[in-house]
Amino acid sequence: MQKTNSIVIAGAGVFGTALAQRLSWNPKNRITLYTIEPDVVSDINECNQNAKYFPGRHINADINATLDITCAYSADVIFLAVPSQVIESYTHEIFPHMQQKTRIVNLAKGLSVDGSFLIDSIPFARVGSLKGPTFAVEIMNGVPSALTYGGATEDFSYIAEVFQETGISLDHAADLRGVELLSVLKNMYAIAIGIVSGRYNSPNVDFLVMTKAVNEMRELLELYGCSSNTIFNYCGIGDLGLTSLNDLSRNRTLGLLIGKGFFNDPKSSTVIEGLRTIRLLGELVREKGLEDKFIVLEALYALMYSGMSLNDYYLTVLS
Repeated sequence: MQKTNSIVIAGAGVFGTALAQRLSWNPKNRITLYTIEPDVVSDINECNQNAKYFPGRHINADINATLDITCAYSADVIFLAVPSQVIESYTHEIFPHMQQKTRIVNLAKGLSVDGSFLIDSIPFARVGSLKGPTFAVEIMNGVPSALTYGGATEDFSYIAEVFQETGISLDHAADLRGVELLSVLKNMYAIAIGIVSGRYNSPNVDFLVMTKAVNEMRELLELYGCSSNTIFNYCGIGDLGLTSLNDLSRNRTLGLLIGKGFFNDPKSSTVIEGLRTIRLLGELVREKGLEDKFIVLEALYALMYSGMSLNDYYLTVLS
């Protein structure tokens, strides 16, 4: 079958490699993995493996890896699996050479360090987001999975074709910024739920706090001018559940360790996506005087940055 979809995945790390493997199931997809790591390129092209990120795993021989950034110039779609801090520089470097029809799909977390949306730094007209309840290792293992595409309906139609025969289900939200925002909110609330899990090890308690988290996430969507209904996509409740209730999640694991009393100052001990979000949104909520509306978020912020005790945290979020 002729390969009619020219796909570039920028970033040949864990998620980029796993996504390439699954997209290669669709015989219409011609897939190029772009990376700045020469050892990864030679490993994929010569040995059909990416031992640096998936040791012992076979990579489809149809997948080509390259160090040449010009591979993007003729792509129909570019999936951004590079670190969030290089998205702006990468997209601005390729932009002057690109076709207008090219679609850019962000896979990275949705907010920058300063709280701005990553997608706002991407100069392309056709920008989308792909987020959802997926661990990269399960994508690589071929497990049925689901993602939300945030963006224009006409672009979703094409992305849906790209994902045919991959075993990955897609739903769609026109609320692009909402999809991006949810990708960081779920990490923050995974820490909140992990903390109570560490103390109580109780499904009752987990879902008590998870229900509060869902309501606060809907309120935060509205605070940012997004649709509260986006929470009902895979990128919303689905991703929150995956991240906050599964021990493969680093943010939940951090919460568990805090709840068990292993860290007195977790923010200095590890770098977790949710910690930055807690500070950013905690300060926003305080500036707007909305502490009473965001009980879990305010308690998280107070625990991490204002000296609240663990016992007071439990009393606050479980009341």
